[in-house]
Amino acid sequence: MIRVLLLVLCAPALFAQPTPSDAEVVVLGSGTPIPDPERFGPAVAVIVNGHSYLVDCGPGIVRRAAAARRAGVPGLSMSELNTLFITHLHSDHTLGYPDLIFSPWVTGRSERLQAYGPRGLKEMTTDILAAWKKDIDVRTNGLEHGNRTGYLVDVHEIQPGTVYKDKNVAVKAFLVKHGSWDQAFGYRFEAAGRTIVISGDTAPTDAIVSACNGCDVLLHEVYPSSAISPDSAPPSLKAYATAFHTSTEELAAIASRAKPKLLVLYHELFYGVSEGELLRLVREHYKGAVVSAHDLDVF
Repeated sequence: MIRVLLLVLCAPALFAQPTPSDAEVVVLGSGTPIPDPERFGPAVAVIVNGHSYLVDCGPGIVRRAAAARRAGVPGLSMSELNTLFITHLHSDHTLGYPDLIFSPWVTGRSERLQAYGPRGLKEMTTDILAAWKKDIDVRTNGLEHGNRTGYLVDVHEIQPGTVYKDKNVAVKAFLVKHGSWDQAFGYRFEAAGRTIVISGDTAPTDAIVSACNGCDVLLHEVYPSSAISPDSAPPSLKAYATAFHTSTEELAAIASRAKPKLLVLYHELFYGVSEGELLRLVREHYKGAVVSAHDLDVF
């Protein structure tokens, strides 16, 4: 079963330590491009039978994985960070990619990183390896005697459909709408009798409804509808928000149709609205279970 462990600093005694389960979602980063020290860049880990499957790699992903591991979450040791799914190539979702390539390797990973994502990921990976060419040379040919495989990446540029399957999990990619990006994906994980859907960045799309369809956990990005009201928003913000992202009112409508057992708000663009107000705006139109994610929350 998927366990829920909300790391609420103001009232930790309200939540008992859950028992281990076969599938869980760890929010390694719940943030946006805004450099909030409490919310690292967008990154999620799906843990199944002690194996980790990462979605996106925003800034801080490796250190957040280490913090979750220290807190007792399995599958997040450096040597196990070797399977990655990227929703799209926006910088806030990929700035941790070089860290994920190199830091686990430096600390002992010998397995090649498997990276799945949209067109352009191969070129990005080639350029990263070229940028750190001197580092690779010194670490492998110098006194450190580093292994020659742990920094390598097998890149899989994907199309919609089943993109990965092993004994623990089946992963399906589906296209979402994210402004002017030629490809942006959401992901559906089927594991241990549970279904987890991660939206990535997206404007409203029926693809989320189809992918979830009563799923156990739906992680979805959001911004407050009030942020684009005619009285408060410049036209440029309204044009950006509506083309690239999903408002609280729009998400409530999507979730009402998708019917997840738990809706988790992540990658929240607050636009000056409090977290409580953002939740209120969703709950005003959606009556299902919904929570706002923080870094290191486990669902």
